[in-house]
Formats: sequence, C-alpha cells, structure tokens
Amino acid sequence: MTLDRILQSQGFGTRRYCGDLVAAGLVEVNGELCEDPGARFEVDGLQLTVDGEAWLACTKAYLMLHKPAGYECSQRPRHHESVYNLLPVPLRQREVQAVGRLDHDTTGLLLLTDDGQFIHAQTSPKRKVPKFYEVTTAEPVTEAQAEALRTGVKLDDEPAPIAAEGCEITGERSLRLTLIQGKYHQVKRMVAAAGNHVSGLHRSAIGRLQLDPALAPGEWRWLTAEDLAALKPAD
Repeated sequence: MTLDRILQSQGFGTRRYCGDLVAAGLVEVNGELCEDPGARFEVDGLQLTVDGEAWLACTKAYLMLHKPAGYECSQRPRHHESVYNLLPVPLRQREVQAVGRLDHDTTGLLLLTDDGQFIHAQTSPKRKVPKFYEVTTAEPVTEAQAEALRTGVKLDDEPAPIAAEGCEITGERSLRLTLIQGKYHQVKRMVAAAGNHVSGLHRSAIGRLQLDPALAPGEWRWLTAEDLAALKPAD
C-alpha cells in the first residue's frame, strides 16, 4: 500500500492531507525519513513517526484500555465523558468501538477494535466468553450469598434463575465473580438479588486475557499476538 493510503487508513486524515504530511518531511518509516507519498510498504508492523508522534501501523486495531470510573462507553454520552476521549485522535478517526460496555462507575479491562467480526465473536452469547469481576460489597459477604450466586438468583426480567460461572469470597466485603452472560447491569442485579449491594466493580480479565497491571486508569496499549490468542477458546 502507498504511504499516503497507509496514513489515511491509520486515521491521520484524508489521503491528500496525508500526502502533504509526507511531502513536507513530517513522516518517518522504520526510523528513516520518507518524502514520497507513493512509496509502498506492508502495513502491519510498520513503525511510523508522524509529525513527531510514534505510531505502529496495523490493518485492524486491537487494544486494551484500563477504563477509569466516570466514563461512559458511548460515542454520545449523556451524563459523563466518553471513554473514547481517552484515545488518540487517529484511533477515534478510524472509529474503534468498545467490545461490549462497562457502566460509568465500573473500572477495568475494556477491549476496543475496528474489526466488526472480532466484536461479534467476543460478544456472541454462543461463545460463552468468561468475564471476571472483582466486586466490593456494601455489607459483609456471607457464604449463603455466594452459594446463591453460584446456583442462581432470580432477576425481574428473566424467566429462569441466572447463575454465575464462578463465585469466590475474597474478603469480608469482596468477592470474585465469573460470568458468561452479558445482561444489563448483571453483576449489580445479581448481587442485589442475593441480598447484598455492589459498592465497587472492576473487570480484571476476559477469557484468559488479564488487564495489564502496568496500565494506569485511562491508559491503553495495543493487544499483542499472545493477547489475542488468550481471547480464543481453550482447546
């Protein structure tokens, strides 16, 4: 692909604008200045520097974000800032989307991509992708409450009880909940149905992919090949 088209595909602007960036000497490719918009390269893995900004080129973008509290997973937020404002402009321009949503007050692992097939695969109920939540409760957790979450609790709009895939008490007022469904406010509603209330909620992992501990709230990074492999069903 030509360099101007590569830059356009990465979200740096129109093809003409990207060509002007190259012609103006503002683009380096793998550490070398390139002033030819028509120079051809393979996209994936290309190390770019665009007007001083380092950028890893990729045909499809896959990233993890450590979502902080106070952000909505929406392009048109109603009451809080959009989580997309935490991303650099090129990623917003190429319209990456959150893979599922976290409530505004929920923190932790959020995946984003511009690959529609990836989003479908990760969110399809048939896949039964486990998601792991660290739950802080308003009242001390009892074994009876944990057992109710394991065996199933009744939610108002569900015909049958909903059970957690796993539930482990991790402290006096904390537990680790594993879910394979993706229902609206599911953790909060399940804990309430079991006789307690959620005061803090953090998603720590999806499948075998854990939130990178090096990411501070609000920070993001690209997913590696190993990360993507960890999101595939185990054999």
